[in-house]
Amino acid sequence: MVAAEIRNYFLLEPVLEIVPRPKLSLVIPAYNEESRIGATLETAWRYLGEQSYQSEIILSDDGSSDDTRQIGEEFSEAHDDVRVVPIRHGGKAAAIRAGMRRARGEIVLFTDADLATPISYIADFIAAIERGADVVIGSREGAGANRVGEPYYRHAMGRAFNRLVQTLVLPGIHDTQCGFKAFTRFATNEIVLRSRLYADPQTITGARVTAFDVEMLVIARKLGLRIEEIPVVWTYGTQSKVNPIRDTLTNLRDIATIKVNAIRNQYD
Repeated sequence: MVAAEIRNYFLLEPVLEIVPRPKLSLVIPAYNEESRIGATLETAWRYLGEQSYQSEIILSDDGSSDDTRQIGEEFSEAHDDVRVVPIRHGGKAAAIRAGMRRARGEIVLFTDADLATPISYIADFIAAIERGADVVIGSREGAGANRVGEPYYRHAMGRAFNRLVQTLVLPGIHDTQCGFKAFTRFATNEIVLRSRLYADPQTITGARVTAFDVEMLVIARKLGLRIEEIPVVWTYGTQSKVNPIRDTLTNLRDIATIKVNAIRNQYD
């Protein structure tokens, strides 16, 4: 080896591989979903595998006490671009935030583990973002929307809750609670950074349904981001973890907290 070659050998610097962001990160929060999480992951993976863009799936396991995490990890080992993010049980808000923080995509979309909103709506949501939307949310209200199999009392409670939300914090948004929402990379970063509901780790038991979606949309409005609603077909799940009385009280408390935070400019 000549002198010049020796000098160049020792001056070489490690080359950092630049991994391009996938176009889409699909975040699936899950708590004790062993009976269906395998089928959900398979459905999502097959759909995304048929698309022309790169994507990833993130299963955010909310401290499940059953085999949800194990099933997810086995699926991840056998499939590219699928990851499991385990957290201590803290509720859906904590699971979604954890998944969104780990997401690498230019667009971050989360969906419920039961796929109550068909995964094929991803195409419409990406199209809306490409038209200029910053946040796209599924709506079970309005022309083209349909609720399949939902008990009347659940629908009535949802409508009453949404009227309260529109009156206090989000006028003009017809459905804040549909679990199918997409965000640009900028919106993801800014909203997660400013979220305050259930941000501190807490020890809880059982499922916890909260109004964290409302807070996300309030923050988006505060930042001047464009929110677009897309009517969806949504199927009521027989294994729903919603407790009508307990969760209604929790959500009412959350809305009051969000209103106070907004008045105090906590989301600026």
